Amino acid sequence: MITTRTNSFQYLRDPDVQLMLRVQKGDQSAFAELVDTYRDRLVSVFYHLLEDQETSEDLAQETFLRVYRARDRYEPTAKFATWLFRIANNLASNSRRSKGRRREVALTASESGPLGPRPEEQLAEEKSALMPTRQVDKSEVREIVQQAMQSLNERQRMAVLLHKFEQMSYADIGAAMDMTPAAVKSLLSRARENLRVKLEGYVN
Repeated sequence: MITTRTNSFQYLRDPDVQLMLRVQKGDQSAFAELVDTYRDRLVSVFYHLLEDQETSEDLAQETFLRVYRARDRYEPTAKFATWLFRIANNLASNSRRSKGRRREVALTASESGPLGPRPEEQLAEEKSALMPTRQVDKSEVREIVQQAMQSLNERQRMAVLLHKFEQMSYADIGAAMDMTPAAVKSLLSRARENLRVKLEGYVN
């Protein structure tokens, strides 16, 4: 009980936790503000995991429905974003299991859609400048990096997305994915090594 109270006090400084506490009291405008802040980020994460725009939008909506339904029993024992992405991670895992297998979608390397650059495109932009001889052009590098990202398993890709594009700490990723910080560090290390092997010969 003491630990729970300490954790609650610690996270009360999170402005989004404060918004959720207002939601708990019936403040609809606070809930709308949370939706505005996180909707596109959720859709983006779901899309990069599932590569299906319609499913990503549906799962983002379901995430917010679960947040709203849980408002009465909500306790601020983590940052709001950590709690939100924990729900999202569970929904993504359930969606993948229900399909039985990963759906492969062929996308052109330059097709960003309404979400802006995909992580693999951003990574390609960062890495292409390091190529010593420009043996392949940027579009080819993006395609190669996209394939490398797709080669990661679901947990590795989720950890990479949360760490690199949500700037979450190992501890927060662990809370979102039900892992210890040490396990998250190991997972990210394996993901980076897998990416390095896939990209070896194309980027330094």
